[in-house]
Amino acid sequence: MPDGVPPQEPQGPELARAALDAALQRRAARNQAAAEARAKGEGGQRFRPRGYSGPGPDPRDPAKVGDVLARLMKARGWQRPTAQATVFGEWEKCVGPDIASHSRPVKLENGELTVEAESTAWATQLRLLARTILTRIAGTVGNNVVTKLHIHGPAAPSWSHGRKRVRGTGPGDTYG
Repeated sequence: MPDGVPPQEPQGPELARAALDAALQRRAARNQAAAEARAKGEGGQRFRPRGYSGPGPDPRDPAKVGDVLARLMKARGWQRPTAQATVFGEWEKCVGPDIASHSRPVKLENGELTVEAESTAWATQLRLLARTILTRIAGTVGNNVVTKLHIHGPAAPSWSHGRKRVRGTGPGDTYG
């Protein structure tokens, strides 16, 4: 080059070629550094290409809501409260449609479930079926969620109305 002439900057296709060569050199240097790190046992993750992951499972695939909820319940220790809520929320599924249409769960404390029947006859029948009901509930929500049943008939009417009242069981001619 002559002394007084400034060097010419590449233009057009020469400029594009120079930019591409520089990018390829940077990539080669980065790949070389990563290969050296892997050889030394350093470096955390494998290089994963971006974009389409191909067939088969991939950690980037979306997770099913049920799987996410199951992991969350296990991590937080919510399996038992969830099973207890299932007894109330899906009573018909737990005991069957016939029993569910004539009874309802009222309270669950310390593994003891209180069930209210629609009549005293159904309360007697449910007491006879207590072992079967416990087996069905255990099959639906798991073992040791419900360990004992307390079965009651319908609540009796209250005769205590007003401020002044007489103690007693109620009108003897009707319910006595």
